[in-house]
Amino acid sequence: MKDTCRATRLENGLRIVTEPVADVASATVGIWVENGSCFETEKLSGISHFIEHLLFKGTDDRSAFQIVEEIERYGGSVNAFTSKEHTCYHARALGAHCETVLDVLGDIILNSTFRTEDIEVEREVITQEILDVEDSPEEFVHDYFLQSYWPGHPLGWNVTGTVDTVSNITRDDIIDYVASRYRPDRIVVAAAGALDHDSFVDACRERFLSMSGTYEPPPPDMPDFNPGLFVSQRDLEQVHIVLGLPGVSIVDERRDVAEVLFSALGGGMSSRLFQRVREEKGLVYSIYSFQSPFQHIGYSGVYAATVRDHVEEVMDLVTADIASIAANGLTLEELDRTKAQLIGSIPLSLESTESRMFRIARNQMEFGRHVTLDEITKAISSVTNDDIQELAEELFAFERLGVALLGDADEDLLTLPAS
Repeated sequence: MKDTCRATRLENGLRIVTEPVADVASATVGIWVENGSCFETEKLSGISHFIEHLLFKGTDDRSAFQIVEEIERYGGSVNAFTSKEHTCYHARALGAHCETVLDVLGDIILNSTFRTEDIEVEREVITQEILDVEDSPEEFVHDYFLQSYWPGHPLGWNVTGTVDTVSNITRDDIIDYVASRYRPDRIVVAAAGALDHDSFVDACRERFLSMSGTYEPPPPDMPDFNPGLFVSQRDLEQVHIVLGLPGVSIVDERRDVAEVLFSALGGGMSSRLFQRVREEKGLVYSIYSFQSPFQHIGYSGVYAATVRDHVEEVMDLVTADIASIAANGLTLEELDRTKAQLIGSIPLSLESTESRMFRIARNQMEFGRHVTLDEITKAISSVTNDDIQELAEELFAFERLGVALLGDADEDLLTLPAS
């Protein structure tokens, strides 16, 4: 598969990266701001996500309705999200309307008005969003785990903030935050699909060259891992479990080893955990492993949900598989199957212009360059069982194990394995 990615940096520092794709009708444009919840103070926890909502409420020239209507009138769609490290505003439309999409997204970045009445409406919307997550145990248990495992650190805080912090964020806070953080050197404009790089760069220059200034985030402060058992009692039919351990960062050279490791452990229906805990034992409906890498640190783990009487058995099976991989690695069949699965998933993941846009933007922010598909394929292909065992032995150390239980649980329900 041919890579057609190109990158340009404007004179003010704003980065533009595109991937023209032949034989597609659509183009997806994303404006990425290297600012997320991990850059916030405790007092302003949730402000990045708050701003993401508010940028769709109106500009000097467009109402909230006009912002979405200009894109949706041609069959397009527009959305946004905030993560620990980024905020992204993105839209997909026919390639012929790519400049319209860019104009709308540029307008909300540069000219949002932040009216007081809009702030108050959106404050209530976000409060409901926070409560909605708390009512979804399969989501909330992950937040609860991270708050407990990285206590007091911004990476452990909820992206949405809390009801208390959101209620106290002011209009001045919002305006000051946008003015200081939405700087051209912290922005990547990415686009993929039916477009031309040079024409897209010209359109970006016309809209964004007026931006100025820089923002230098403070040096990263790494969170301390807090191992132990964390229990939140809820009147639920199941106990939701997150078992967590350290992981690798996004830029760790072993990231491809980690990808193979966690895919083999619990990344699909053919994985160890799914086959053993669900298919053979019937103890769960849902079980999977995960890794959450950030720029300077990461964590990894396993999620499962089961009835109270099966919690200990599920944990025993999970920790036994973890210990086995740390001691022996994977079987040859597991290793080959998992690598083939990951390599095969690469072209499948690039069938939409949206997924391509996400990929090229993240490469630009995380590595400062384009990472080719051949490079990824070769890296996965070269992973050996020695690599797997070495990384598993480092990460799967039970003295750093944290376990969160949400539901009909108490501290006597489970004894954590000895280190």
